Amino acid sequence: MLLWLTDWLGQFDSGFYVFRYLTLRTILGVLTALGVSLLVGRPLIRWLSSYKVGQVVRDDGPESHFSKAGTPTMGGTLMLVAIGFSTLLWADLSNRFVWVVLLTTTGFGAIGFVDDYRKLVLKDPKGLPGRWKYFWQTVVGLSAALYLYLSATTPSETALLVPYLKDVSIQLGPLFILFAYFVIVGASNAVNLTDGLDGLAVVPTAMVAGGLGIMVYAAGNTEIADYLRIPYVPDVGEVVIFCGAIAGAGLGFLWFNTYPAQVFMGDVGALALGAALGAVAVVAKQELVLFIMGGIFVLETVSVMLQVASYKLTGKRLFRMAPLHHHYELKGWPEPRVIVRFWIVTVVLVLIGLASLKIR
Repeated sequence: MLLWLTDWLGQFDSGFYVFRYLTLRTILGVLTALGVSLLVGRPLIRWLSSYKVGQVVRDDGPESHFSKAGTPTMGGTLMLVAIGFSTLLWADLSNRFVWVVLLTTTGFGAIGFVDDYRKLVLKDPKGLPGRWKYFWQTVVGLSAALYLYLSATTPSETALLVPYLKDVSIQLGPLFILFAYFVIVGASNAVNLTDGLDGLAVVPTAMVAGGLGIMVYAAGNTEIADYLRIPYVPDVGEVVIFCGAIAGAGLGFLWFNTYPAQVFMGDVGALALGAALGAVAVVAKQELVLFIMGGIFVLETVSVMLQVASYKLTGKRLFRMAPLHHHYELKGWPEPRVIVRFWIVTVVLVLIGLASLKIR
C-alpha cells in the first residue's frame, strides 16, 4: 500500500525511492508487526478475559497444566491482525504470491476461529467437527494449490527441488496441485499439534519463517538464484515481507505467551501459521527444506501417528503421552526446559536447512 504512495512521492523527492528496496521494507514489516502485536496484545487479553474465553485443559494431561485452565485463548487473532496489517502496508499488492500466502493464512485462520469459537464461547466440546474442519482445509488448500499451478509462468514453479543436490529438480506437472495441497494442510496441522506449551510453537514458527524468508528472497533475485543454482521464480521475492511480518508478530505474541503464558494462540493462530509456512515453502520451491527446518513440527506429528498406530495394533503406547512435548513433561522435565530445548533444536535445523543454499 505504502509502496504506491512512496513511488508517487518519488517524483517530487527521489529519496522516497528507497522504499523500493525489499530489505528495507522487510525490516519495516518486522517492526510494524511487532509494534502492532505489542499495542493490541494487552487490550485483546482483557477483552478475551471479560468474555471468559479461557483455555480448557485435558483431564489426562500433566498436572502442571491444570493451573492453565481459564487462561485467555484465541490470541492467534492478534498475530493474524499484525501479519495482515504489516503485509498490506509494506508489500507490493500487485504481486500474486503475496495474495496467495496472505489469503491462505486468513482462510485457515478463519477455520481455526470457528473451531475455537464453538469450543470456548458456545461451550461445544467438539468444536468444529473434524470432517468439516478437514473439508474446509481442503477447500482452502486446494484453491491455493490450483491457483499456483494455473498461474505458473515458468516450469520451475511447478517443480520439486531436491536440496543439497546440484540442479536436481523433478517436474511434477498436475501432481503439483496435490503435492502443494498436502504441504499446506500438513504444515497447518503439524503446527497445531505442537502448540501445547507456552511459547513452544510460536518461536519455531518465527525462526522457520525467517529461514524461509531468506530462501524466498534468494529465489526471487536473478543474480542470487543463478549463483546458488536454485530455481528462479519471478516476483516471489516480495513474499519476504510476509515472512518478516510473521517473525515480528511472533516476537510480539511471545511477549504475552512466554512462560507463564498470559494468552494462548488457539487453533485460530496455530492453523493459520502452519498454513502460512506451507504456502511460503511452496512458492519458494523449498517444500523439502521446510520438512528439515520444521523438524520439531514433524516430530510432534509423527509422535502422535506412532502413538495411535501402536495403541491400535498392540494395545501399548510408545510414549507416555503424545504429542512428544507431553512425553518429556511426564518424564519430569520442567515445562521451560522442554520449551527452550525444542527452540535450540529448531535453531540447529533452520541452519541445516539454510546450508542447502550453498551445499549442492
